[in-house]
Amino acid sequence: MNYLDWIVLALTLIFVVSYGIYRSREKQTMDSFLLAGQSLPWYHVTLSLMATQASAITFLSVPGQAYTDGMRFVQFYFGLPLAMVILCITFVPKFHKLKIFTAYEFLESRFDLRTRALTSFLFLLQRGLSTGLSIYAPSLILSTILGWDITWTNIISGGIVMFYTISGGSGAVSHTHMQQMAIITIGMVVAGFMVVHMLPEQVSFTDALHVAGKMGKTNVIDFTFDLNNRYNVWSGLIGGFFLQLSYFGTDQSQVGRFLTGSSEGQSKLGLAMNGLLKIPMQFLILLVGVLVFAFYQFTTPPLFFNETAVNKIKTTAYAPQYQDLEKKHTLIQSGKHQQVMALTEAVKKDDQPAIEKARTILADTESKVKEVRKEAETLLSRATGSDVNDVNYIFLRFVIDYLPVGMVGLLIAVILLASMGSVASAYHSLASCTVVDIYKRMYRKDQDTENYVTASRWATFFWGIFCIAVAQYASRLGSMIEAVNILGSLFYGVILGIFLVAFYFKKIGGRAVFWGTLLGEVFVIISYILDLTAFLWLNLIGCVLVIGFAWIIETIWPQKLNNSSIKLPSQI
Repeated sequence: MNYLDWIVLALTLIFVVSYGIYRSREKQTMDSFLLAGQSLPWYHVTLSLMATQASAITFLSVPGQAYTDGMRFVQFYFGLPLAMVILCITFVPKFHKLKIFTAYEFLESRFDLRTRALTSFLFLLQRGLSTGLSIYAPSLILSTILGWDITWTNIISGGIVMFYTISGGSGAVSHTHMQQMAIITIGMVVAGFMVVHMLPEQVSFTDALHVAGKMGKTNVIDFTFDLNNRYNVWSGLIGGFFLQLSYFGTDQSQVGRFLTGSSEGQSKLGLAMNGLLKIPMQFLILLVGVLVFAFYQFTTPPLFFNETAVNKIKTTAYAPQYQDLEKKHTLIQSGKHQQVMALTEAVKKDDQPAIEKARTILADTESKVKEVRKEAETLLSRATGSDVNDVNYIFLRFVIDYLPVGMVGLLIAVILLASMGSVASAYHSLASCTVVDIYKRMYRKDQDTENYVTASRWATFFWGIFCIAVAQYASRLGSMIEAVNILGSLFYGVILGIFLVAFYFKKIGGRAVFWGTLLGEVFVIISYILDLTAFLWLNLIGCVLVIGFAWIIETIWPQKLNNSSIKLPSQI
């Protein structure tokens, strides 16, 4: 990067971190450290929810997902608005009324300590693992730009966020989210504008979309009902609904965000606005990826987008073979540019025979490109001794290679800020559950506030180290946006099932739920290992299994319930 890019990047990061710590500089109590004193307005809640979910994975992997697979990934979020409605009606009033720090406190009042501890453990495991992926994402950037070893970049990426989360608590997290989302929005809009600006003069924005569409990249809606199809309307509305309901209603990284609302109404409004804004946001990020795809139809793309891996293979005995593949790739692409221009002219004239002819030729050319890429990936795998996947590098490579000085620094800052937002919320939620559900409940029940704040800081430090360690293995998981959602789907449905039993099945007790949860989780993991269905459906399957198993166990082995005298631990 140019020195101006480094200045833009450094100033942006320093401003955001300093602002967050400054706004939360007062003496911390447990309430202020974990819930920001429940004093934040709805727009803070909305932006904090969005920043928590929109990690660096979103801005690195989603454009790459659109580049390789089109825009059908947006269907993943179709169940989100309905999930927000259900949360506003059920979860938010219950959580605010009980005045809890974590979602899992409620489960002890409804069931027992064992069920609360199991649910908290499932959350801690899932969130700790997925946060490792969120740390790995910005590490890709630093390692690509600086040539640093990925181990050190993971330590730096995770360590910076750990610092200001430990310093400022929930207030620092929420205030930095405000600045992060503003900069992220500006950065992505500018990136989309720059892609269109760099298209050939005779190619307009609509021409680029037409070309991408004719090549199968604007396939937003798919009504085909297929359990093995990852992204269609039905998997998004049904599987996505259960995933989003569990994520926002039972994942402490999100519950901790909307519990910071100054009132029940502010929390509800924050969730509702998140439901309205999230789909357009994801659509625009995917659109940027489609525009990058269109840009590379008129400009020769790299044979492989991970420049670090390419530089590595060029120092091995495989270098001559790889260079031959690059020449072959360039030759195919030069012919492809003429075919794309022919398709563009045919679309402008609405000449259907010419359009179909151009599409047929381009499809044949694309298959040749894929063959060469496959050979290159095989060669890279041999040279590096590991699996290779460059979908997460596509947008980053475009930014570094083509955006003007200053813009590169801004876009890199956008991706790093996105990572900081989601990782900070994750650290904070992991610390909250560790202290409230384990340390305070089981080991130190009657300590002063300062003790619990100190314990929260140490818990943040511990989970930071754990997540950084997980990040070292994230490179083996392919597309990160899919990996993080697959990981969530293995747990979220089961956790949601526990809460739905708590809300709506009053005759089922803690013993039945505990064993039903264990059985349900085992079945979900087996279903994933055997690849019985697309991952989104695991959210529905896990939820239904927990409810079903708990009902059966309660019927066969009934438990006498007496909830009338049970109080939350925080109320004792």
